[in-house]
Amino acid sequence: DTTLQLKVIECNSAQRRIVFSERAAEAGEGQRKNLFSNLEPGAVISGKITNITNFGVFVDLGGVEGLIHISELSWGRVQKASDHVSINDVIKVKVLQINEKTGRIALSLKQLKPNPWTSVSQKYHTGDHTSAIITSVTHFGAFARLPEGIEGLIHVSSLTKYAPAQNVHDSISPGEPVTVKILHIDTDRHRLGLGLVAME
Repeated sequence: DTTLQLKVIECNSAQRRIVFSERAAEAGEGQRKNLFSNLEPGAVISGKITNITNFGVFVDLGGVEGLIHISELSWGRVQKASDHVSINDVIKVKVLQINEKTGRIALSLKQLKPNPWTSVSQKYHTGDHTSAIITSVTHFGAFARLPEGIEGLIHVSSLTKYAPAQNVHDSISPGEPVTVKILHIDTDRHRLGLGLVAME
């Protein structure tokens, strides 16, 4: 048997989840205090990815780990964190929040990149047509990615013009280029409604 020194860095009884960190346990208290005293929200620092979970990515900032929540990985829709980063990647991140008492550091990857929702709302208007790529198909429609990198939903009612509802999955596949119509853009909620115009 192997004995590990671990530190609890997150405990959520409602979700029955406890997150331990071996690296946090190994970090000396002096090193830890030094890092917390020198960090502030808005700072951009480098770190190494140590773990990828279904709720986010842990980054070693030099003896203390921070968390990039899955919603802070990309301006686009994130299905799996592992589609965007890999363990041992060295990346730059922006510090969002620091709580020395709980030992939590919230980080963001997407905020180091321009927000495409701003440019999309300026570039497109309701009724405009544009090219897109199907990224996934569900029972309620299909998601398509615009050239700017954000994804919108093509409702199943728009898809059934081209294929019966029960055959949508067989008729439309991820990676397929399509032409879509902009139905609505909600920049605040990051929602984009699309209609299928043509399958290319």
